Amino acid sequence: MNPSATRPESQTGAVLEQLRSCAVVPVIVIDDPRHAEPLAQALSEGGLRCAEITLRTDAALPALRAIARHGGLMVGAGTVLSPDQVEPCLDAGARFIVSPGYDPETVERVRRSGATALPGTATASEVLRARRDGLSAVKFFPAEQAGGLAALSAIAAAIPGIAFMPTGGVNEQNVSAYLASPHVLAVGGGWIAPRGLIADGDWDEIRARAARAASLAALTAGLGS
Repeated sequence: MNPSATRPESQTGAVLEQLRSCAVVPVIVIDDPRHAEPLAQALSEGGLRCAEITLRTDAALPALRAIARHGGLMVGAGTVLSPDQVEPCLDAGARFIVSPGYDPETVERVRRSGATALPGTATASEVLRARRDGLSAVKFFPAEQAGGLAALSAIAAAIPGIAFMPTGGVNEQNVSAYLASPHVLAVGGGWIAPRGLIADGDWDEIRARAARAASLAALTAGLGS
């Protein structure tokens, strides 16, 4: 076996490339793990291939595990606030770990595990810290409230070598502008499968939103090629 295939940085590179290919990552708040499988099916049928399950409810980990088992989506865990939350998420099948802010101990725990860390950043200082810690991609959060694409572009121009996953205020109206930026790895958005639609079991609407998001991602990729 090629030793490089199992190095943490090799695994991280593969996950980041898959996120880049996905382009749009639904950010999910789920209250009932029984909704996980039909949700995964709706997102997959709509053409999306990644999802982030946030640890905001008691249903998050069982839902993450069910979606990981589904196999149609690469799944990550979001709203990870401390190092002790990392292992349960990875055990449930998370391939990437997303945090709202930059916690060095959580980042280190994720990196030691071989998974991919996407800590939250909103300032140049936080992005510099991520770069110094060896990361090549970070979450930009809360994107719109932190200055939007203009702020992201200014930071990226000053600090090369970092890709961003903007999340927070990204929606169907502004997602194309974000995806057209060469500094954006992918975007995270809650508009595709909001909590209310999941609770109502409105899989048709979620499927339609996923399809529109996938079409926008494909169109933006085509314009940039």
